[in-house]
Amino acid sequence: MSNDTIGIGVIGYGYWGPNLVRNFAAHPSVRLIGVSDLDSEKLATSKRLYPGVITTSCYDELLKNPAVDAVAIATPVHTHYELALSALKAGKHVLVEKPLAQNSDLARRLIDEAARRGLILSVDHTFVYTPAVRKIRELLLKKELGNLYYYDSTRASLGLFQSDVNVIWDLAVHDISIIHHILDEEPVAVSATGSCHVVGSPENMAHITLFFDSACVAHISVNWLSPIKVRQTFIGGSKKMIVYDDLEPTEKIKVYDKGITVDGPSDNAHQFRIGYRAGDMWAPHVAPKEALQIEVEHFVDCVRSGARPISSGMSGLRVIEVLEAASRSITEHGKPVLLKRQPYRSPERATATV
Repeated sequence: MSNDTIGIGVIGYGYWGPNLVRNFAAHPSVRLIGVSDLDSEKLATSKRLYPGVITTSCYDELLKNPAVDAVAIATPVHTHYELALSALKAGKHVLVEKPLAQNSDLARRLIDEAARRGLILSVDHTFVYTPAVRKIRELLLKKELGNLYYYDSTRASLGLFQSDVNVIWDLAVHDISIIHHILDEEPVAVSATGSCHVVGSPENMAHITLFFDSACVAHISVNWLSPIKVRQTFIGGSKKMIVYDDLEPTEKIKVYDKGITVDGPSDNAHQFRIGYRAGDMWAPHVAPKEALQIEVEHFVDCVRSGARPISSGMSGLRVIEVLEAASRSITEHGKPVLLKRQPYRSPERATATV
């Protein structure tokens, strides 16, 4: 790094890469050095938008460039490990698109490599940086909802079909990262079912259940074959409930003072009398700031300070472990798969905050 600016290279200029390039280019403390992609037309597009930036079909040119301090990787999942490992070995900090790697063993290798070299490894779990999710986490930390009962999410759209991952590795990864971020306990088991309706392709719809030691349960429904786009989550507690709709233009979060009351002696369930409480609804203010902008700013701050990112390599590993368990459960027709209590300890530094 020179003059307090960080040199950035972006590998992959397909679906997500242009968003990363745009946000890095707009950051006042970043010098966007170069963009790499195998498609010459995409490189020509990036050159027109950012004429001073190097474009190359060989990502190794960015890794060998001493002006590049960090790289962002936005390529197909099966390339994440090789590209991230090469970047770390070249002494570059790394931000890699979700999921971190194809399996947990490869993720651990990346975490160890980054720790050994004193480099930042961050995963692009964009939703944990959304102002809406950050507000939900704040409400849960303040116990506004009381005891948490459930997290119920539907994430659906028509496409994008992918060849190297199924729908849970593409869409459910978002909810799993959110759950890890906002809850104060880890899931202990996973059950999942999935269906494939296109011959030769992975599962395009799935239903996942996460179990916890507490009474809380999480349900995640993901679908590539929905006629409409849905991004809706319900979070229920003993005091209040939240409806989070990411597609709402303004009131993304609505907090309902609704719930149930139970009267009757605790030793006789048949005599329970269920009452219903209906209070006010309020929509807390949620800043309109783009989540990726917040994430890019956080990544740059972590590169400067050496602090561990919120979506660190360990965060990426925990998500992959749940994805692997869900995948095993699908092959066993929904049989619950226990999540091992992690004996693995990463030498990453303490978590930073944004």
